[in-house]
Amino acid sequence: MSNIPVILAVPATKVVHAVCSHDCPDSCSVLITVDTETKRAIKIQGDPTHPVTRGFLCGKVAKYLDHVYSPDRLLYPMRRKLGIRKGALKQGREHEVFERISWDEALDHIASRLQSISNEFGPESILPYSYAGTIGQLGYGSMDRRFFHRLGASQLDRTICASAGGAALLSVYGIKLGTPPQDFAHAGLIIAWGANIHGNNIHLWPFIEDARRAGAKLVVIDPYRTRTAALADEHLAINPGTDGLLALAMMHVILRDGLEDQQYIAANTQGFEALREHALQPQHAPEAAAGTTGIDADAITRLARAYATCQCSTGNPAVIRLNYGIQRSENGGTAARAICMLPLLIGAWQHRGGGLQLSTSGSFPFNSEALQRPDLMHASPLQRAARIVNMSELGQALTTLGKAPANLGTDGPPVKALFVYNSNAAAVAPNQNDVLRGLRRDDLFTVVHEQFFTDTADYADILLPAPTFFETKDVQGAYGHLFVQVSEQAIAPLGEVRNNVALFSALAKRMGFQDACFDDSVDHLIDQALDSQSQWFTGIDRTSLEREGHIPLQLPINHNGDSLPFSDASWFRTPSGKGELTPVPDFVAPRESRAHANAYPLEFLPRKADNYMNSTFANHAGHQRMEARTAGILEMNVADAAPRGIVNGDEVDIFNARGRIRLHAHVSVVNGQDAGRVGAGVVAARLDWSKLGGDLSGAGANVNALTSETLTDIGGGATFYSTLVEVRKAERHA
Repeated sequence: MSNIPVILAVPATKVVHAVCSHDCPDSCSVLITVDTETKRAIKIQGDPTHPVTRGFLCGKVAKYLDHVYSPDRLLYPMRRKLGIRKGALKQGREHEVFERISWDEALDHIASRLQSISNEFGPESILPYSYAGTIGQLGYGSMDRRFFHRLGASQLDRTICASAGGAALLSVYGIKLGTPPQDFAHAGLIIAWGANIHGNNIHLWPFIEDARRAGAKLVVIDPYRTRTAALADEHLAINPGTDGLLALAMMHVILRDGLEDQQYIAANTQGFEALREHALQPQHAPEAAAGTTGIDADAITRLARAYATCQCSTGNPAVIRLNYGIQRSENGGTAARAICMLPLLIGAWQHRGGGLQLSTSGSFPFNSEALQRPDLMHASPLQRAARIVNMSELGQALTTLGKAPANLGTDGPPVKALFVYNSNAAAVAPNQNDVLRGLRRDDLFTVVHEQFFTDTADYADILLPAPTFFETKDVQGAYGHLFVQVSEQAIAPLGEVRNNVALFSALAKRMGFQDACFDDSVDHLIDQALDSQSQWFTGIDRTSLEREGHIPLQLPINHNGDSLPFSDASWFRTPSGKGELTPVPDFVAPRESRAHANAYPLEFLPRKADNYMNSTFANHAGHQRMEARTAGILEMNVADAAPRGIVNGDEVDIFNARGRIRLHAHVSVVNGQDAGRVGAGVVAARLDWSKLGGDLSGAGANVNALTSETLTDIGGGATFYSTLVEVRKAERHA
């Protein structure tokens, strides 16, 4: 045996700082290790120096190398083969439908079709459709917006996720700002209102646990027993769509019992007397609200008193983590407004750890106008601002736009071209049946820029390969913390992948646009994004970000060295310069509930999976294993299952006037009692790709076959959680 030692070669590596750009409040700072010889990323880990994300990753992104290097990645431009109709495909059959082409062929074909469509029907017949597949400033909205503005295409109102809650926050405070996540550690009571923190805001959780170790209580208000609810000190299983009434009932108790902070209210709010009179009306008393909300009157009273007296009783303030679930109902914007008013009534903002967080996205003074150049619409053939199409009404836009009587004046031409990027519209848009009917149109020219063969890709005429955040550079804020970050490109784009900047710059030149802005580089665009007059960006530029990776916003601080949003009137951006308590919020039951409760008596929750990001990651085996419990499942309470003759494991049809899907019933019973995650009158199923078999009938549908295009009361958002259904045991045919 030789005594010569074996020396194993250790690959030379470099570590690149990047930012997870997926649609999550945490915007994690990550470190990507790259083998400098193979140029391949070999490791991803959290950046331990980031004060909020602190060196750990969620289960979704911890597996990100599998995502980047998946053999299923779309890596080359592709074209639908002649004679093959549009429609849902079984996974793995995509190459029978699409053929590879060059980028030159793809760009020439797209430019030619867009030009001919614009010439014949007008440029507004072209509709971009995108959302937050990336929330980096460049990837989300820069060169793409310039291109469509210059073209004169219809503008897209991007409402599908957060518009109602955002409008609510702006109406009360004038800015999307809230309690910093680090400050939750100083709270005495934390209310997670429609917020599954442990599932989709995991980097807030350690701060909550710090607070609980110091004696704080966590109360979760949610119609579903989420991961977070299961770990809470108390779970209040509210009936869907009644959050606004619960907030008014809490106000009723606070004001009836004289628990409000009168000094703070007088100095920092407008409209208090009107709100006081409204909240004290008998219909807002806990006893009156209990039946509608499904929460016992004593529990409402106890919560309101604990919330209002927390600072005095524990020495620490109360804080609310409000998330976007509550605003996805017809009265959701008003509900969010009511909840946003609660911290103003008790003066919670005056204390570190008090207040509310819904979104911090508006705190970052990025120069969006410089990035997106809306002025280019005046250089388009329209020579004016183009019409606006609400993305939550995509089904209507694709099937009815252009067919309404001309005297309506708001209709315009039919949509003849659709350009989808940063979104999987066929899976995530409401009223899926109309969306797919529109996507199947032979006269609709559809381009899809994607990483994978998604549901939407099945309906494309041209497919273009999109990058992951490993493959592109960007600058990013967050909607759950207050740090600006740069995300460096870690690896060369795989295959022939092109990012949004390169794609739309090249396409602009194919269209003959001579504007110099289409030559701007990624670095130049980052410089423009950071070119702000706001003091909150003091000392933050591309050079400093490239050196530091992440830099906090330079928010005002008080004499104690704390930055306390809305602790005084200087923080508000409302017309009055104060917290706006009018118009007073009122509770109105959803129209769907009033109109269809007899035929469809069950409230349906089309849930998002804990281990997917909306529909992203749903195609990966590792993520599917983490979600195996909910695969193809309709969760039911035994009180609803038993009268319908349904037991655990039965195939069931879930339906309403819009559509029907088939799933397996999950009815959990222990010792004769319901032990599931939904209350009586509520059923739940998760969002999934249609092509991955969530619907057992094989019809190529998902939960959005049941949702509607009804819009929220403010903000024009989607109302996914105002959906009524009936459930029946599936018939078996011989």
